[in-house]
Amino acid sequence: MRNVMQIERRVSLFSNGRNQALRIPRDFKLPGQEATMRKEDNRLIVEPVAKPTLLAVLAMLYALDEALPDIENPVPAEVDL
Repeated sequence: MRNVMQIERRVSLFSNGRNQALRIPRDFKLPGQEATMRKEDNRLIVEPVAKPTLLAVLAMLYALDEALPDIENPVPAEVDL
C-alpha cells in the first residue's frame, strides 16, 4: 500500500473561451507536457502522462520480414590487456 501525503488547497476557477479552467499552483506542478483527466462522481482527477517504458516502446516495433546477413568473422580477435 502506498503512503500518500495529501495536500489540499482552494483554487479559483475561471473561463477561458468556452472552457472552464483553473490555475495549478506551483507546489502542485505536474511533470511533463501532458496529463490525463477523468471525472469520478463529483471529483476531477488530473494525472501526469507517464513516459512509456522500454518494453512498451519495443512492443510497438514491427518484426523484420527479411533475414539478417551472415557475419563472416563472428569471433573477435584476441587482445592483450
